[in-house]
Amino acid sequence: MRYELYYWPTIQGRGEFIRLALEEAGADYVDVARGPEADGRGMPALMRFLEGAGEVHPPFAPPFLRAGEQVIGQTANILLFLAPRHGLVPDDEPSRLWAHQLQLTIADLVDEVHDSHHPIASSLYYEDQKPEALRRAADLLDQRLPKFLRYFERVAERNPHGDAHLVGGALTYVDLSMFQMIAGLRYAFPRAMARLETVYPRLIALHERVRARSRIAAYLASARRLEFNQQGIFRRYPELDAY
Repeated sequence: MRYELYYWPTIQGRGEFIRLALEEAGADYVDVARGPEADGRGMPALMRFLEGAGEVHPPFAPPFLRAGEQVIGQTANILLFLAPRHGLVPDDEPSRLWAHQLQLTIADLVDEVHDSHHPIASSLYYEDQKPEALRRAADLLDQRLPKFLRYFERVAERNPHGDAHLVGGALTYVDLSMFQMIAGLRYAFPRAMARLETVYPRLIALHERVRARSRIAAYLASARRLEFNQQGIFRRYPELDAY
């Protein structure tokens, strides 16, 4: 099956969690909005899907994935669909539910990181809410981020199969998502992460193992991997990194 991934073409964003899973699986997929409009792709194709009247189960927003006749939305939901089909989660139901629970917790952290630079409204520019962002980022780095990282460090430590992975004894999509979180946090908050990383060695070791995997390494070195930028979830504002 060839998957069609619909997401904004100029940012990593939430779509990157799905791309990493597809790349690690060696799946056949097309990033629709990044394709040429002459081939029926690009942003017009994404917007036609969002605004079309014929979809019985319309997605609210990107990312969403077309898999044959199915259209699946929401990052964690898409990964819940893909993972068992590509060996990125154990076979048993308790492990799958546990992985999904962890992915939903990662989604909570993604939202908090985003809200550190847009705490009032996504429709406003950062400069229009900078005082509030300074306060929100300070709380993120002082309270919320350590709480999340401490939790995931404990998850790795208590994994009955060893602390090399978050779920089970082999790589899962949750490991890929944690890799992306660490990479994004390093970009957005380099000063804070330089200090925090010493406290969470299992998560940092996990990041390095994922980065070294052959398919992931090839993807990271390719043009398919966009750079972090100031339009995505992880944004670098030095004044917010006053850890």
